[in-house]
Amino acid sequence: METGRIDVSSLDGPFDLQSTLESGQTYLWERADGDGYTESAAHGGDAWYETVLPPTPGLTDRPTVVRARQRGGVDEGVIEWEAGAVPEDAADAAPADAPVAPTEPVDGEAILTHLLRLDDDLAAIYDALEDLPLLSRAFERYPGMRLPRDPPFPCLITFICSAQMRVGRIFGMQSALREAYGTPVDLGDRTLHAYPTPEALAAATEEELRELSLGYRAPYVQRTAAMVADGEARPEDARGRPYEEARDAMTQFVGVGDKVADCVLLFSLGYLQAIPLDTWIQTAIGDYFPDCEGGNYTETSRSIRQRLGADLPERGDVFGESGADAYAGYAQTYVFHHLRTDGD
Repeated sequence: METGRIDVSSLDGPFDLQSTLESGQTYLWERADGDGYTESAAHGGDAWYETVLPPTPGLTDRPTVVRARQRGGVDEGVIEWEAGAVPEDAADAAPADAPVAPTEPVDGEAILTHLLRLDDDLAAIYDALEDLPLLSRAFERYPGMRLPRDPPFPCLITFICSAQMRVGRIFGMQSALREAYGTPVDLGDRTLHAYPTPEALAAATEEELRELSLGYRAPYVQRTAAMVADGEARPEDARGRPYEEARDAMTQFVGVGDKVADCVLLFSLGYLQAIPLDTWIQTAIGDYFPDCEGGNYTETSRSIRQRLGADLPERGDVFGESGADAYAGYAQTYVFHHLRTDGD
């Protein structure tokens, strides 16, 4: 595999790999030492993380292993990476259950920049929100936490599974799905599994999915996967629409309400103004921003976006919308992780 490093000092603002990948935003990365999601207030670690990226337009046309770890601090450290793609001819020739090694070279820096949003101006976001005490405390606890940009279908299934679940349980479900239905990739001393394709999950039975501890979410996962596999709808089709219209479009998938739709828009499709109104954000609204309670999801969402994003730098061409609320989802993520880990 190709190797390289990225100097954190070259980024606009700090970066912390552990809190970015263990804060409940993404469940598609595995920690190589097996200790992921064992510490709620995760920050500042130097473990290796790895994932198998599916074919992604503009990045790779075949399954690609990406590994990364951070050494040094959140301001002056380095991100070390390894990356390689599965050769197309080897993948086609191998049996479905035979691991294939990722030997083809890829641009790991470009892939990590995309997946971990290393090109966001985090320093400007911090500066714009430093006058809100809750946000200021969250920034101080978790400097360098960024938003992920996950592949759309895995992100959609992940957050369908997230309802009423602790982050550790959600991660366990996704690991089980990968091992049961994902394509194996050979890393020499161990095997990684790609996230299952829509076709693989659509072919699974509800009973089989329940055996992986999905519970009542099993039929939602199977039916949504069938929608994607059959071409009835794809999560990426929402991209390019105005934000609230995109959220409505996401709710056509089975098991997807407004909150799950917002998670997919925020953590996969680039709608950084999205604020999923989960329990922690509702708590923050009640305790810190009671005037933002609008009586229903749509009105509360509009109000808290405007409040948290009032002084944020604008983003141009944000899928039909731009303006000061276009980074409000960053504020939401910091509030979520801060309160979830007993911050105040």
